[in-house]
Amino acid sequence: MSEKKLVFKVKADLLKSIAHPSRLAILEYLKEQEASVGEMVSQLEIEQSGLSKHLSVLKQAGILSSRQEKVTVFYSIRDKDIFIVLRTISEILRKKFREGEHVLKHLSNS
Repeated sequence: MSEKKLVFKVKADLLKSIAHPSRLAILEYLKEQEASVGEMVSQLEIEQSGLSKHLSVLKQAGILSSRQEKVTVFYSIRDKDIFIVLRTISEILRKKFREGEHVLKHLSNS
């Protein structure tokens, strides 16, 4: 695999790791503080088995870190720069929706 293709694959893998509604909810939830698995199950209304899989994907991608305290595992954001990516995506979507609103207003005036 060429170096350029490898770079594209690494970028795509990172984007894939966040490309799920539950993973985005987890990131948003952990934005300000760490949380235990039990707390996230309760607050995010995600079954523990599914939550564990999503947490594993995010941890393998290097986005989350974890620490264990007795039998409880706590997760936190490892690199807050992920929120730069998410803010940029939000801005792109806002522009897209504004453009769509403009087109709809134009069509309703026809």
